[in-house]
Parts: sequence; C-alpha cells; structure tokens
Amino acid sequence: MATQYWLLKSEPGTYSIDHLKKDKKTNWDHIRNYQARNFLRKMKKGDLALIYHSNEDRAVVGVSKCIKEAYVDPDPEGGDWSQVDLGFVEKFKFPVTLATLKASPKFGDLLLIKQSRLSAMPVSKKHFDDILKMGSMK
Repeated sequence: MATQYWLLKSEPGTYSIDHLKKDKKTNWDHIRNYQARNFLRKMKKGDLALIYHSNEDRAVVGVSKCIKEAYVDPDPEGGDWSQVDLGFVEKFKFPVTLATLKASPKFGDLLLIKQSRLSAMPVSKKHFDDILKMGSMK
C-alpha cells in the first residue's frame, strides 16, 4: 500500500516536536473531533505526518511516522475515540508558518487552511513535499 500523508496538530506547550525528538516515539491521543478521529483511523504503519504547532507558533515544525495504527483511546465518558503511535523523523530547520501557507495560492486547498479546527487531516503528497522542502531550506 502506498504511503499516505497527514498533518497532526498539537499545542507546543502540551507536546511539541522537541518532546517527540527527545522521546523518539509517542502515542497521539486525546483527539476529540469525529472527523479528525476518522482520519486517524485511516493512518497506516509507515505513513508520514507533518507536525503543526497550533496557537502561539502556528507553524509546521517537523515530520513523524506512524509506527502503530489506530487503537482505542480510553475515554472516561465512554466515547469512541482512537489514537496512533508516532515515531520521530525530522525537526525542520525553518518552521513553515500558517501565514506563509495562506499567502501561497498552491496551498489554497490544504485542509489546514480550509478547516483550521481539525487536529488530524490528510495532506496530498505534493503539499507534503512542498512543505518539507520549505522547512529544510530558507
């Protein structure tokens, strides 16, 4: 199966790319939006995900890899939620800001711009490659 590409959001004060780099792997949990949950459930082992720092940074800051597909994320209220396990791949030299993405017409159909509240979303290979390139060089 071909690699799929994703974007996952986190508040850097809660869990940042630096945390993932230090820990080398983590479970990506506490996603409480049905559409984002459904996207998580589509992630496959080996898929790559851009890590986006929301709130104060508002920038794509690195890349992770799905190392364990969706499994139950326990909810004390009994909700039907899922989580995945991620491994660290790369921290960008240059964060790719939301403002930069919004300013470029080629990212007009990026879900991060169209549905900014989602914490997990698919990304096309073209968008993934373009953002990866932007994060690696000034």
